[in-house]
Amino acid sequence: MRRSGVALAAAVVLMAEGVALGVVSLLELFALTSGRASSTPTGAALVVLTLIGAAALVAFGFGVLRGVSWARSGGILFQVIAIALALSSLSLQPVPWTFTLGLGVAGVAGLVLLILTARREGGSDPRTHRPDAD
Repeated sequence: MRRSGVALAAAVVLMAEGVALGVVSLLELFALTSGRASSTPTGAALVVLTLIGAAALVAFGFGVLRGVSWARSGGILFQVIAIALALSSLSLQPVPWTFTLGLGVAGVAGLVLLILTARREGGSDPRTHRPDAD
């Protein structure tokens, strides 16, 4: 089955976020190995968890392309977390505008695309139709 343009755009956003998060985690890994970390085990655990999140975002992107609902719902959860993180970064002084706007815009765009995808593909899901309703 061919995916809609909205689903393709949502998948691209999810995969791009996953790749970006993977790059950030690799940068943190290099910083961790430079010896500037106050706690190496804690830093390593955070890098591993961040890589798991990056892999999840990429997997959600592929799942959205396949049209599975678990990928859309997982992607929506990540977008809500991204928006919350972007909003919370407004409390930092000075405000990291590049981070805040980049994460916030990507989160809102991903959320809107995933909701539109769920609305479009949810109607064709046979699990949502009752046999006695026809």
